[in-house]
Amino acid sequence: MVSRPVEELLADRRTNALVGWLFVVVLGLVTVESFVGDDIQWGIFVAGMLALCLLVPAAFRDLSVMLPWEVIALATLPVVGRAFATFDPASEFLVYVSVAALALVVAVELNLFSTVRMTVGFAITFVIFATLATAGVWALVRWTLDLTLGTDTLLVSGATDETIHDELMLEFVYSALAGVGAGVVFEGYFRRRRRQHLPDEVVER
Repeated sequence: MVSRPVEELLADRRTNALVGWLFVVVLGLVTVESFVGDDIQWGIFVAGMLALCLLVPAAFRDLSVMLPWEVIALATLPVVGRAFATFDPASEFLVYVSVAALALVVAVELNLFSTVRMTVGFAITFVIFATLATAGVWALVRWTLDLTLGTDTLLVSGATDETIHDELMLEFVYSALAGVGAGVVFEGYFRRRRRQHLPDEVVER
């Protein structure tokens, strides 16, 4: 059972809930569009992100209790941006921004619903390394699928080993930048919220 002090950490104002639900609806639409468009892997990823965002109102059994809308927005915007990206590097970068945002949501919910307690600094580090780890695991999964099923998600037909290696390293760079960017946004968000809730004399110290 979730304790009252934790519940008070969540933004439960009507405006926050309304904006949060608007982003949740967008995630739902992207999920449906991905499955209809045969982009199954992306659809599963976005569906998982959607489920995590819905975990908070489900746990509290209250539609007005949502994660701060800024967190949900950070998870949603790169998902939408990927749909409009017109060249592969931008699309790949936005994928890893989405992964970083997912790691951020997981960090917040681990702090809320488990005995794990993270400082803001540790949460930022967690987001960065979780994004890098996901990039590594995803590369390994694609390599395995290419070898066993004959797909060309990583080992592209006609590409040299050097080209494949360079593109993989570029993906790791994207994931690192995405993780750092999400961490900076996360730190700034919590710094602003702390300033909003602390007395002026405390903030000025």
